Amino acid sequence: MSGSTILSETEKAEMLQDATDAGRGSAFRAARRKSHEGSLDDYIDFLSENMGFVESDPLKRITVHFRL
Repeated sequence: MSGSTILSETEKAEMLQDATDAGRGSAFRAARRKSHEGSLDDYIDFLSENMGFVESDPLKRITVHFRL
C-alpha cells in the first residue's frame, strides 16, 4: 500500500480534460506567480491569523526503545 488514491476512469478523463484546457493552465500559472510574491513575514502573518481555525489535538504515542 503506497497511500496513493486510485482514480476512477471518469476522474482520469476529467484530469486529462483539465490538463488540455489553456484557461485552467493560465489560472494555475497566475496562482503560482502570486504565491511567490509574498515574503516570509506575510507567510507568518497568514499562519498566525489562521491558527484559530485548526484544532490541535496531539496524539499520545507509547514508544519502545526510543522509536516513534
